[in-house]
Amino acid sequence: MTIKNALMGAVAGVALMTGATQAVADGHGEITVAYFLEWPMPFQFAKVNGTYDEAMGVTVNWVSFDSGTAMSAAMASGDVQIAVSQGVPPFVVAASAGQDLQILDVAVSYAENDNCVVSSGLEIDKDSADELAGKKVAVPLGTAAHYGFLRQMDHFGVDLASLDVVDMAPAEGAAALAQGQVDMSCGWGGALRRMKEHGNVLLTGAEKEELGILVFDVTSAPAGFVAENPEMVAKFLEVTAAANASWNDGSGVDEMLPVIANDAGMDEAATAETMATFVFPDVSTQLSEAWLGGAAPSFMKGVADVFVDSGSIPSALDSYEGAVNTGPLTDVSEM
Repeated sequence: MTIKNALMGAVAGVALMTGATQAVADGHGEITVAYFLEWPMPFQFAKVNGTYDEAMGVTVNWVSFDSGTAMSAAMASGDVQIAVSQGVPPFVVAASAGQDLQILDVAVSYAENDNCVVSSGLEIDKDSADELAGKKVAVPLGTAAHYGFLRQMDHFGVDLASLDVVDMAPAEGAAALAQGQVDMSCGWGGALRRMKEHGNVLLTGAEKEELGILVFDVTSAPAGFVAENPEMVAKFLEVTAAANASWNDGSGVDEMLPVIANDAGMDEAATAETMATFVFPDVSTQLSEAWLGGAAPSFMKGVADVFVDSGSIPSALDSYEGAVNTGPLTDVSEM
């Protein structure tokens, strides 16, 4: 399977589903929110305690996904109304295909927690990355890991056509790397930790950031749902912001950690280790020029152009400013 064919198929699927009727929370008294397992975040403490349901006045159903592209498809079909911690690249792929999604906040920044791992048996590092030519690589297409993979291969001058790239979710890629079925695997979270047991990264998070390879996730939702339920969306973001604040200032860590670990399907040590590499920006930071207030649309355009240049998607939007809606988050800042 080539990168181009696999991702083009995903883009076409999203485009077809975009016209599907979306569920309206006001009419059903409940909404469905997408999230990731093995991806521990402060919001999960509020999730477990029913804080979102109470604040929003609806029943919140939580469904786990294994990739941001699957989240896009679920929002296109109307099965999901809000996605927490969707990667920017899968968001960009969907928006570029015509899906009317909006970024609502910056969920987490995590340069150290998304990467590609080369099998230890190959003894390939950043000084010998050209030896990857001809190797088999597991990549979850259309995700932040895919974007990082493309940027790293470009940096090292590795011709994509020389690689055998297979589309695998991170958990599958980790298993394939452990079993020797692939030579390199890309992913995040718990899957990335398992990958590192069998290999090494080419670049650290800091080294990636120096190259402009930013890695952050967002909370996203269909534009129609946001327009019809602005107060509900603002309440959702307010609960998330409060959970982040309790974690960031340390006041809630002792109480929150075991709950988050259990909900993420992880032990406390692994959860603490993972979250130590995460940054949860506060509301004012998210609204600043460095993030949603200015830089985010330009960054998304850059991501889209990388995908276009690699043949992964057919075209990019002229601008992604319309894909960022700071209205609900601004309301939170004024609450």
